[in-house]
Amino acid sequence: MRPLSLQQRIEQAVHEGRTALIPFITAGFPEPERFAGIMRELDASGADIIEIGVPFSDPVADGPVVEEASRTALAAGVSLDWTLEQLAGLRSELAAGLVLMGYYNPFLQYGLERLAQDAARAGVQGFIVPDLPLDEDGPLRAALAPHKLDLIALVGPNTGDERMRAYAAAASGYVYVVSVMGTTGVRRDLPMDAAQTVRRAQAIFHIPVALGFGIHSPEQIRDMPSPPQAVVFGSALLRHLAAGNTAKEFMAPWTSEQNL
Repeated sequence: MRPLSLQQRIEQAVHEGRTALIPFITAGFPEPERFAGIMRELDASGADIIEIGVPFSDPVADGPVVEEASRTALAAGVSLDWTLEQLAGLRSELAAGLVLMGYYNPFLQYGLERLAQDAARAGVQGFIVPDLPLDEDGPLRAALAPHKLDLIALVGPNTGDERMRAYAAAASGYVYVVSVMGTTGVRRDLPMDAAQTVRRAQAIFHIPVALGFGIHSPEQIRDMPSPPQAVVFGSALLRHLAAGNTAKEFMAPWTSEQNL
């Protein structure tokens, strides 16, 4: 039986009357030996999709928490090859969809066709590449297409409607709306224009909208006038794990009935 696509996973959550949950975890963080267990725990604790960050030495879109996680993983020897090998070993155990989030240079060095083939073999269903503009994504998109892998669009408050329509013409899986321009990281409150950006994206894209950057509690989403179909949380989860806590504990507020 063919697994659900990324779009179908989010649409299924919406059909069930809840927001799809997309935790982000840097590959090999906090320690490489914990990675597989954390992935299994996120999957068992209600993750619809798991974004796996590929460690990189110059993560320009990442805030201090994700940047430090990347440095820690690199120091422990984590690489793109290691990440794909780990995911391949976990493939038969996980129900959640898998998305690789990383910078273009490591992907290019790996070889785009080889990357797409190995990612598909490892159960990956999509990619997010923060430093790859729409106008330059043709080679990667062409490599991913034969394997039916999604290239997830990133849009934000400064993305105009015309630019969103350009992204929407080629978009698949889901669209990732960043709540604020700048780097990732936990923020006390979401910016006022985050809800407006979500509304604009929902009106333009034909696929589900996920909101990320600065998300740390269900209340942030519950209070939005036009909530996204999915929510991405990364820095808050990484801090939680770095403190020695479990992924199950972090996911509990998101999966409890009163918070969905």
